[in-house]
Amino acid sequence: QVQLVETGGGLVQAGGSLRLSCVASGNTFSLNRMGWYRQAPGRQRELIAGITSGSSGGDTAYADSVKGRFTISSDNDKNTVYLQMNSLKPEDTAVYYCNAGRGRPSGPRIIGEYWGQGTQVTVSS
Repeated sequence: QVQLVETGGGLVQAGGSLRLSCVASGNTFSLNRMGWYRQAPGRQRELIAGITSGSSGGDTAYADSVKGRFTISSDNDKNTVYLQMNSLKPEDTAVYYCNAGRGRPSGPRIIGEYWGQGTQVTVSS
């Protein structure tokens, strides 16, 4: 089993920045992808950014809505993935979830089987 714990959410004004962190623990061996999803009230959960890990890792993918503003990165030694969010907009308000997976197929857009509990991000106008 894998546990994912997100931190870094909060309230920020439009144009501001936040950095989310997600630490994976437990049976993290062979995890080959991690990502961030978000879910706003009344909307479906959507992929925001993903990154692959392992020997062929480092591939990233972003939703069009956050390209150029958000950056995903990882520290494999710490089993941690980050999401740097800049130029935040009110429409970025949502609960942000960390996601991780192993096995095939793999890729930065492939949803994993493990989820964190979510962290609230609220952007005021």
